[in-house]
Formats: sequence, structure tokens, C-alpha cells
Amino acid sequence: MAKPEPLYDLFTLIDPQLDDERRAAIRDAARDIVEADGTIITDQEWGIRPLAYEINHRAEADYHLLQFHAPREVLETLQRTLSITDGVLRYRIIRLAPGTPPAPDPPRIDRAAPAEAVGA
Repeated sequence: MAKPEPLYDLFTLIDPQLDDERRAAIRDAARDIVEADGTIITDQEWGIRPLAYEINHRAEADYHLLQFHAPREVLETLQRTLSITDGVLRYRIIRLAPGTPPAPDPPRIDRAAPAEAVGA
């Protein structure tokens, strides 16, 4: 019996101070790399969200989730490209265990509520 093709998550945090076209170009480059030899399952833009801690003096980042099937060569190309791309604050490629449920819808945050009001 053939093994199922592995499923990967690529989670990217992009500098929100870049203009919209540059952030879109970074996301498109990652998609193009995956689509060259792989298949995209889920492509979600979560938007600009607060970080748990500052990265490169940034308190927010533009979050993007990409789930895909691809061979190892695609992973190596993604890692090489994202590690040298200006504007990528962090990225993580994770191999998901078989049977992992599909990606959830992007979480919502209420920017209108002040932080100290949460949990009160």
C-alpha cells in the first residue's frame, strides 16, 4: 500500500511596514515555488495581527498560512528563498501528521477592545 503524500504547513510572518505590493510579491513567490512541483491545499491570508513578542522591533506582522503537498526539493527551495528575502520576519515549515484536521478559518481579533478590557 502506498504511503499518503505528506502535508506541510508554511506559516509566514511578513513585515507590515512593507507596501502591499511587496508583501503580495513575497506571498506569490512562495506560492509559485510550491506550485512548480507541488499542490496547494489551503491558502489563507490572516492579515496584520499583533505578535506575542517583538521581532526586529515590530509589534505586528502580516500572517500567511499555506498548506501543501510537495517533494523535499520544494521545501529546500522555500527555506533558501524565505531565509534571504528581505521583509520576512519569520517562517516555519511543519510536516503535519496523517489525519490532521484541515486548517481552521483565520482567527478574528477585535481591535476595538482595549487590551486591559480583555478578561475583565
